[in-house]
Order: sequence, then C-alpha cells, then structure tokens
Amino acid sequence: MSMSLTKSFLGRRGFPEGDLHQLPDSPKRFSDGAHYRVEIPSVESPQALQTVVEEMERRQITVHRVSQGSGIMLLTDAEIMEMASIGRQNGIEVSLFLGPRAPFDIQAQSFTAGGKSIGLRAAGMDQLLYSVEEVKRACQLGIRGVLVADEGVLWTINEMKKAGELPSDLVVKVSVSMGACNPVSVRIMQDLGADTYNLPSDMTLARLAALRQAVDIPLDLYIESPDDFGGFVRYYELCEIIRVAAPVYIKFGLRNAPNVYPAGTHLEETVVRLTREKVRRAKLGLDMIQRYSPHLLMSSSPAPGAGIPKGGVSDDE
Repeated sequence: MSMSLTKSFLGRRGFPEGDLHQLPDSPKRFSDGAHYRVEIPSVESPQALQTVVEEMERRQITVHRVSQGSGIMLLTDAEIMEMASIGRQNGIEVSLFLGPRAPFDIQAQSFTAGGKSIGLRAAGMDQLLYSVEEVKRACQLGIRGVLVADEGVLWTINEMKKAGELPSDLVVKVSVSMGACNPVSVRIMQDLGADTYNLPSDMTLARLAALRQAVDIPLDLYIESPDDFGGFVRYYELCEIIRVAAPVYIKFGLRNAPNVYPAGTHLEETVVRLTREKVRRAKLGLDMIQRYSPHLLMSSSPAPGAGIPKGGVSDDE
C-alpha cells in the first residue's frame, strides 16, 4: 500500500508531504523583511512591563511584544491604560489574555488526566461572550493585541473585525495552549483569523520547516519554556529555528520558575523578578544570534504590523 495518493492530495492543497528533514530556508519574512522579533511572556502588570523597558534599555536589546496570561478581567481600567501607555511610548505590542477560561471555572474536567486537552478554552457560550466583552473593553482602553486559546472565540473576534465591531488593526495571537501542532491544524487557525500562532514548545526543526511551508502568518516559539510547557532550553537551536521558521517571534520564558497565574499584587515582587530575568535570557539569545548567524534580520521598533497600543477611550476607532 502506498501513501503517494494521500501525499499528492495534500500537496495540491499547499501542504508538505511530510516533516521536512532537509530543513530548507524559510523564504517568508515579516512585512519589513525581518526574520524574527522578540517576545517576553507573562508580563502581568504595569510594574512588570516597566521592568521590561528598564531592562531592555540597560541591556541594549529590543523587545517587540509582551504577553500577559492572567487575563484582562484581573486588570483594572487604570492598569490596562498604564500598560497601553508604556507600550505605546516604547513601541511594544501589549498582548493581553482573555478570560475567564475553563480552568478558572467551577468545572473539574480540565484538571483531570483525560481532560487536559480542554486547555484554556472557553467553556460554554457564556464564557465565549465574556471573552468578547474582554476584547471590547481592552480595545476601548487602547490595547491592540489579545491572546486567545479557543477556536470559537478566535472565529468570533475575526467576524467582528470584518463587521467593524472591533478595530481592524487588532492583532490576535493564538496561545500555545491551543495545541495545534501540524500544518493542516495551524492553517485552520490562520483561516479562522489568527495573526500569529504560538506553537507547542517541543516542535522539531523538521516539523517547524513543514509548518512554515503551509502557513504564512508569523509563528511564535518558546526558546526557553516554562516547566509546565516542558522546560526546554533551546538556545543553540535558536539560529536554525529562525532560519527554517521565519517570520518568527522568539519567546523567552523561564525554566525552574513558579507559575504565577492568576497574578496580582500579592505576587508582584515575584512577577517583576521573573520578568527581569526573562529579559536577561533574551539578551543571551540575541547574543547567540550575533555570534553564529548575524545575517539574520531583526525588526526595528516599533515594528510594522505590530499591535502597538493606541491612546485609549478618547481615540477614534
């Protein structure tokens, strides 16, 4: 029995015939011609975001995006506007997670061994509606980047953007918790409205290369991932990851660090210290690129197409 007919069927639809072990260069780029951008995850508060700014200036590096994981509902209006202001002033995209999500709810299945595939999805129609309200509130306060972990929420946001109900320049980033990890699945996320897609942290170079053949949107990948996403430390693979997966956001999490979700003032000191170390890790990664592949291009700041915050409620949508 031959797989050739299946391979041909998928090939005619723009998909690779398998994982690309030959590791071809990606021909794709960000709109400014760059191969990569830098993201710092789990930046949970204005204080943490200000720490990113201070550390990147001290270490003379560029950070293009920060993402937050606790959810918009756990930030006050004043905190959201302050994060938007810091991001706008420093050319940094601020991507805030939607909530509540299944593990925040009273249901138990997402905590069971067999139910973990639910991940951070919206459980029920009420949670989908709450997620949309989160987006609307954040956009009113100036945010232009949101982080999504549910296909239905992703589709709804995209439809609302097309209908003019949400800003057309809103950047929708799909969370690593979504879990799609093959070219067909990630293409579906692209078709549903994803502007960038955070891949699972254990993707091999061959699988990354195959994904890049089938998908046009920027991919996001942890170079160092938190323990609950595997705890991988992939600095020596960094240049090859960029080469085969461009355009790509390289993310610097932390192994051996506590999970702070949901964060708040009771964890502020820990969040700030973790954030400071993540920027240091980004410096290590960027030095690695300069050492081994200085021809790889990084976007300047502010980067074109990034979800840089606007002025807030007084801005015309």
